[in-house]
Amino acid sequence: MRLLREVLAEFIGTLLLGVVVVGAGIAGGRLTGSVPAVALLVSAAVSAAGIYFLINLFAPVSGAHFNPLVSFADVALGHNSWRRAFAYLPAQVAGCSSGALLANFLFGLPIFEISRQSRASGPHFFSEVLATAVLLVVVFGLLRNGNHSRIAATVSAYIFATIWFSSSTCFANPAIDIARMLSNSPTGIAPSSVPSFVAAQIIGAVMAIGAVRYFFPLDDPNITK
Repeated sequence: MRLLREVLAEFIGTLLLGVVVVGAGIAGGRLTGSVPAVALLVSAAVSAAGIYFLINLFAPVSGAHFNPLVSFADVALGHNSWRRAFAYLPAQVAGCSSGALLANFLFGLPIFEISRQSRASGPHFFSEVLATAVLLVVVFGLLRNGNHSRIAATVSAYIFATIWFSSSTCFANPAIDIARMLSNSPTGIAPSSVPSFVAAQIIGAVMAIGAVRYFFPLDDPNITK
């Protein structure tokens, strides 16, 4: 029963995350017209605010992973079980995808559409490696230092900044990659670009696991196990 509650929380949380991310991109593009910088600012601000309230709301229930890489890094770092990570995975993918479809509906777009926005390039690839690696170091660095209460604000601030300083605009989440394929909006990504994004994110996650183990070892008396 407890695992079912956690999985449901991950599904609902990622569904809302999909609505926030895709909906912010659609609204930003419509409201700002031909001013890309303002549209990006709107999208970044709304995404960061959404992530802040979602983490605070669902962290006590499921840990508010909302990202398969967070779940599996949690296992690799000794904080979670394989059973829970594999249970979270379909809920996260289905939740994000459902959120993208719902965002399309809320803005009067075709509910199901495939993005045509290609993002496959060298700069995008390395941006996703960096964005994912730092995101996971932020999450697990704070977790191991016992600063759980700061995770929501710090992750939100990081996402806001990374949307601006990375050419990929910080997807950093395979479930979001899949969801964004389903919306031909400014936040979309063409299916042909998704494999390179997922590969970059996995590389970033592996790097982050190594960095967390080195900088925040569990045998350090200052580290919270």
